[in-house]
Amino acid sequence: MVQYIIQIIAFQVFFLLVYDVFLKRETFFNWNRFYLIGTSVLSLILPFVKVTAFKELVPKDYIVTLPEVFIGNKTVSNAEIVLPEVEITKQAFSWNLETLFYLGVVIASLLFVFKIVHILLLIYKNPKRWKGNVLLVELINSTSAFSFFHYVFLGANLKEEEQKVIIKHELVHVTQKHTLDLLFFEIQRIVFWFNPLVYMYQTRIRSLHEFIADQEALKTQNKSDYYQNLLSQVFDTQNVSFVNAFFKKSLIKKRIIMLSKSKSKQIVKFKYALLIPVVFGILVYTSSNAQENINKTETQELTFEQLVEKYYQEFLDMKAEGIANYHEAKRERKDKYVLSRDEHAKSNAYIKYSYKSIMLNPNPNKEKINKEFVLYREKVIKNLKNYKEYLAWKKTDEAKEIWENNIENGVLRLVVDDLDNLTSEEKNKYNKKKELLSKDVFFTQLMMTDVNGRRIFAYFNPNEFSSANKTDDTKAALINNPSVNVGFDVVEQPPMFEGCETLSREEQRKCTSEAITKHILKNFSTDLAGDLGLTGRQKIATVFKIDKEGNIIDVKVRAPHPRLEEEAKRVIKSLPKMIPGKQKGETVVVPYSLPIIFQVADSTDKKLAQQESIMIDEVEVPFYVIEQPPMSKDCETLASIEEQRKCTSDAITKHILENFSADLAGDLGLTGRQTIRVMFKINKEGDIEGVVARAPHPRLEEEAKRVIKSLPKMIPGKQKGKTVVVPYSLPIIFEVADKTDDKPSNNKIKHEEVPNKNQDIEVPYSHIEQPPMSKECKMLNSAEEQRKCTSQAVQKHVAKNFNTNLAGDLGLLGRQTIITMFKIDEKGRIVNIKARAPHPKLEEEAIRVIKSLPKMIPGKQKGKRVVVPFSLPIVFEVKESPNAIISYLTTENSNSKKDVEKQDSKEVPLVALDESPIYPGCNVTSSSDKLKECFKNSLANFISKEFGKNLPKNIDSELEPRQKILAMFKIDKTGYIESIRVRAKHPELEKEAIRVLKALPKMTPGKHKGVTVIVPYSVPIMYELGEKKN
Repeated sequence: MVQYIIQIIAFQVFFLLVYDVFLKRETFFNWNRFYLIGTSVLSLILPFVKVTAFKELVPKDYIVTLPEVFIGNKTVSNAEIVLPEVEITKQAFSWNLETLFYLGVVIASLLFVFKIVHILLLIYKNPKRWKGNVLLVELINSTSAFSFFHYVFLGANLKEEEQKVIIKHELVHVTQKHTLDLLFFEIQRIVFWFNPLVYMYQTRIRSLHEFIADQEALKTQNKSDYYQNLLSQVFDTQNVSFVNAFFKKSLIKKRIIMLSKSKSKQIVKFKYALLIPVVFGILVYTSSNAQENINKTETQELTFEQLVEKYYQEFLDMKAEGIANYHEAKRERKDKYVLSRDEHAKSNAYIKYSYKSIMLNPNPNKEKINKEFVLYREKVIKNLKNYKEYLAWKKTDEAKEIWENNIENGVLRLVVDDLDNLTSEEKNKYNKKKELLSKDVFFTQLMMTDVNGRRIFAYFNPNEFSSANKTDDTKAALINNPSVNVGFDVVEQPPMFEGCETLSREEQRKCTSEAITKHILKNFSTDLAGDLGLTGRQKIATVFKIDKEGNIIDVKVRAPHPRLEEEAKRVIKSLPKMIPGKQKGETVVVPYSLPIIFQVADSTDKKLAQQESIMIDEVEVPFYVIEQPPMSKDCETLASIEEQRKCTSDAITKHILENFSADLAGDLGLTGRQTIRVMFKINKEGDIEGVVARAPHPRLEEEAKRVIKSLPKMIPGKQKGKTVVVPYSLPIIFEVADKTDDKPSNNKIKHEEVPNKNQDIEVPYSHIEQPPMSKECKMLNSAEEQRKCTSQAVQKHVAKNFNTNLAGDLGLLGRQTIITMFKIDEKGRIVNIKARAPHPKLEEEAIRVIKSLPKMIPGKQKGKRVVVPFSLPIVFEVKESPNAIISYLTTENSNSKKDVEKQDSKEVPLVALDESPIYPGCNVTSSSDKLKECFKNSLANFISKEFGKNLPKNIDSELEPRQKILAMFKIDKTGYIESIRVRAKHPELEKEAIRVLKALPKMTPGKHKGVTVIVPYSVPIMYELGEKKN
């Protein structure tokens, strides 16, 4: 609404400017009358007019958003990033623009009614007589004269000769219906009471009415007598804005001037053609992006049901127009826990659309399936929630579980009620997901959100996250993944520095971004913010353009202090000349935005930073991700890092069990399950420091601190060859028997779950000492091997027995996930099976398959049989064909035949590998970094050369101009390619990618610490139309 009003005012300014400058002084009064009325109407309707052809005339200003440059000491851990919470609070009633608008409308309406009543009273109280089609109203004791519709009001004190002249004048107003013009603007004054231009329009139209009437009256009267009549009157008119008054002091002079003016020449009428370019320019504006803002505002004014119907009609229109990728219209941000009102409406509309599509276009070959799908969809549609119900549902456990289980692209998920106050259950989930994140290279991030979706906490896998290099003690650059807008994707050839041109397009963007960041860090005066007395986080927003010659132009800066703005401009302008960007083969101007962030610490901040060990020259690396973990001296002789890590963890646990007073909790009167959370650090000398404990009782906290502080000195941890501080967290759990129990007290303490022997015991599969196992795994030596063997046996059973055609038969497409949970009891039987899937039939099938698992050897903890819970996600990838492709994901990372055969195989990513796999022809160098670079380049060249040869000739018509294929594979211990996984928007692209990767030559396998290992690798393949090989 505000956007609409602003446009009306802007358009009226242009129209009135043309009138006052070019047309006002001309004697074409009727033309001017139609101009004022017409342009007033145009200003009201033009904001709604959108001409598609004009939209293309407006150039798009594609802006590249660079990653922020961070200057100063970043006081947040590089592994955890917290985005600020947006709080929405209900406020008491307060004056706002909408309230003020309606109040003005009410007051203006009351004034209008008052004027109408005043005129009606004049008609009612004064004598009247008809003269032709005009009703003359004689105003007693008055010299006023004016008209309103067919009423002509004449003062009784006017002379008879004057009355005759006035009647002729007012008859012109009546016959030409001038009152309608004034009422039109009077209504506008009510609605747009705040718009001064409406008042200006009404003033000008009133003047024109008098000029027109004077011009007509002079045809039957002497001009000098008419002048005398105007000048000799007592100016006593009625103050009503929508009547035509004969005697109005402010108009007398203008009327005499216009009467004395000679008639304008006909050639002057060409001035009215000025309206054409003005209207054309306005149409170009309204047809461009400004129109989109109005449409967005309009959707906010619709009810939720109207919004759903609007999007449903759009889906139908897209289908009718034959738009192949209409599925894109229903895409929603899957990383968002709570969708916006608009996004939820679009989702509901698509569900309704897909249901109607099946009803209108049933598959005659699958009548039974169609009926089941229709019944299922009818149930879904009946349960569709409006936005208020949707927000309430999002706070339920069901909604949380569905979102958390939808894992994509290696991002784990967790929904909590309050990020600042996690429950014990939420903490347990968080710790388990963090542990999985650190151990499994497949998972790269943990995303947390509250139930309102207003705050996100992202925990990155430290193996994947790299801090920026520090240039000195006072400078650091934090290079995040840039927030990319449309321009970054659209500009085909981005501007770049010399030296970056030999890289791929994505690498060119990254190279240029890093070069700009490096330039700013090197040249920006880091002491300036401190000298200006600024402290804390200071942000400088910079916008600039790289012109067609590669020069920096149009630098604009906004900062908390003018000196910072000047410094930022100086540094940006000093950027070296670049190679200009190109679009469709032509050099173009490319706008960039670059946030520069200062972190200026005052003395208090520095003390706090020292107390919390968050310092620039001291790095903390979590225990489960550090390259060389701190260890007990007894563990030093072990061969592998994992063995040393496990040995140290077991040594700490053993120390606690031996030294903690197990009777303390009972002495304090505590019963049942008691948890103590302990956090401490192993410093660079191997000593224990920074011990913090939280427990149900202060005495338990003291005891926990005492025991942890008594840990023996350790060999410190190392990261990249340097000793570092290593944080460690440890839950100590008590199970205290009730003293009223007849059985003897048997309090137990453990750093993980410790069951009460008086109740059914359950121990998670990943923590149990002796896991339940398939009978074929009994002969294996270690518990870890038995665990892997059993997990693989369960997977093999599911893959063999699951009906892989079911999902396709149900009409489901794309990635489908079934979450199954069950328990293996003390007798090895499968019990308590639960399943959740996108369709009830899939849930039934999953339960059937799990129930058919053979009886196992039960698990044991401390020599006793226990119940072991087990979870198994079953993931379908269903293509357009009815046959579904099933893959299974478990808590163990093994899902291929070769993994089953090589249970002791170790996987090391290329970035962490000591000796890279050697691509044929790359063995001319012995440098590890050069071998890796040669491997990457050779692989990229092979794929670029081979990809597209076997694609169908007509596939280009089915694809967007640019397609991205994500490919993952492993190089096994013999140098062959295995475990190929591919994801693309078209099955033919996936098929082609698999073919190319299978054709890769055998390589020399990679090694880590002298041992041959499996090397997982992922590579994005960018395919553009026209790149197929013949």
